[in-house]
Amino acid sequence: MADPLFDAVERAQLCDLFDELGPEAPTLLGPWTTRDLAAHLVLRERDHLAGPGLALPGAWGRFAARRRTALAPRDFRRLVATIRSGPPPGLFRIGWVRRLPNLNEFFVHHEDVRRANGRAPRTNAYAMDEALWRNVGRAPWFLARRLRGAGLELQWAGTTKTVRARRGEPTASITGPPGELLLSLFGRQGAAHVELNGPEAAVEAVRCTRFGM
Repeated sequence: MADPLFDAVERAQLCDLFDELGPEAPTLLGPWTTRDLAAHLVLRERDHLAGPGLALPGAWGRFAARRRTALAPRDFRRLVATIRSGPPPGLFRIGWVRRLPNLNEFFVHHEDVRRANGRAPRTNAYAMDEALWRNVGRAPWFLARRLRGAGLELQWAGTTKTVRARRGEPTASITGPPGELLLSLFGRQGAAHVELNGPEAAVEAVRCTRFGM
């Protein structure tokens, strides 16, 4: 399967889960429910004015939050159908966008719903893990930028593949499958199935850090 299709697979499976669980199921983004998350995904791709504010603080972020709140009460089935229809023409159909931010977005949010509803970690096909690992290695320093007083190394469990997320001493390491490492980088440390090792000071620094956007 070509890499650009992995985001489509995650999109379709997340929509299937939305259909199965309905609009009031919990997510890891509490107090958001599946309805709130669906509205977020529609806004991200379809609202060119508010969408960029989803990743920004301040007035633009508050504006995006208001637009999402206004969108959430709409018919849930219609929201899900809009997501399922795929990215609209433009930015979100570009190859690198599908391979990097879109795959990250749909993989992480798919797990936000799965893990909050008692689903176990998945075993991915190797090609999928390779695609996720490439994303782990792209700008992990940004997602770990709030880490202070320690370095951080990420390791794909069962392999010799490592990525330096943050330089510094002492250095901690997080080991796990690529998808679990990605969840850690996006701030889902409590749900990610990984091992955190290293000197006590470094481990404590990582545990106290808010990762993600």
